[in-house]
Amino acid sequence: MGKRTIVPFGPQHPVLPEPIHLDLALEDETVIEAIPSIGFVHRGLEKLVEKKDFQEYTYVAERICGICSFMHGMGYCMAVENIMSLTVPDRAEFLRTIWAELSRIHSHLLWLGLLADSIGFESLFMHCWRMREQILDLFDMTTGGRVIFSVCKIGGVRKDIDEEKLKRIVDVLNNIEDELRSLTSVFLEEQSIKGRLSGVGVLSQADAFGLGAVGPMARASGIVTDTRTLGYSAYPHVKFNIITAQEGDCFARTKVRIEEIFEAISIIRQCAALIPSDTLIAEPVKGLPKGEYFARLEQPRGEVIYYVKANGTKFLDRMRVRTPTFANLPALLQTLKGSELADVPVLVLTIDPCISCTER
Repeated sequence: MGKRTIVPFGPQHPVLPEPIHLDLALEDETVIEAIPSIGFVHRGLEKLVEKKDFQEYTYVAERICGICSFMHGMGYCMAVENIMSLTVPDRAEFLRTIWAELSRIHSHLLWLGLLADSIGFESLFMHCWRMREQILDLFDMTTGGRVIFSVCKIGGVRKDIDEEKLKRIVDVLNNIEDELRSLTSVFLEEQSIKGRLSGVGVLSQADAFGLGAVGPMARASGIVTDTRTLGYSAYPHVKFNIITAQEGDCFARTKVRIEEIFEAISIIRQCAALIPSDTLIAEPVKGLPKGEYFARLEQPRGEVIYYVKANGTKFLDRMRVRTPTFANLPALLQTLKGSELADVPVLVLTIDPCISCTER
């Protein structure tokens, strides 16, 4: 047995844009145990239901995270809509799906850039983020925002996307698809990247299932799971594949996310072709919510759960979020055991951590 030492990883680290803190128990260069410490960016957002009414809280929910902001607002709205038995107009459901899938594309491209940066490919990092800028431009064109969009509301959406802008979205995605495939092929075929990721941080299918892994983390270990198949929003009207891999290592998690980018492009194309021509994009909200509901949807990082409990007044009793990064932390700790210290930054990155989502 080598000498055992405790090395702090974080709470700030150059590989991650957000603070994560792990105490790593090492024997020589091997990680024996990883102990997480959560709460460095706790903002108390869930407690704000006591001060913001159920309509205003949509804006707070969006601010849980700047990357998944649209889906946070969408998930909260879905929960309240179910409590109030509101039927969202079909066109609004398609618009929500388009924005949700654009969010998936930009999130995965952001992650690919950070992955390239973590293994020293600075030019590849720049190219990934250059492609991501084109997706953010589409958000800017359709919502007026690039980080927080404020277009999702209880009962539907606040803004429409006209035919010209829908065509523009499809044209941009068509134009960048070939370049995206060429760019992402570097991650899948470059030997130095494959050597850095293959066989590193293996999570078996049994461990992924037992530890409750979600999203690409679970699918890369062979678990076929995707809450979009539950049939919310416009997903019942489009066809898409659930991308899986069997290896369960960092390279498999990279492959899954890359293929999900192209599935998201396909979904947006279908939505643009099938979107109803109705002019109604929001159902009027009448009365006050009373009851409770669990809403589930698929964020870029995996399944997210929103629990809302309403008491018949304009202020909610409770709003609780179970985010995918929080769900994937046990699986991360499992992959860290037995890994080399030099692989820790890449392993942490391959769960696509969102610390602000986790700590709220």
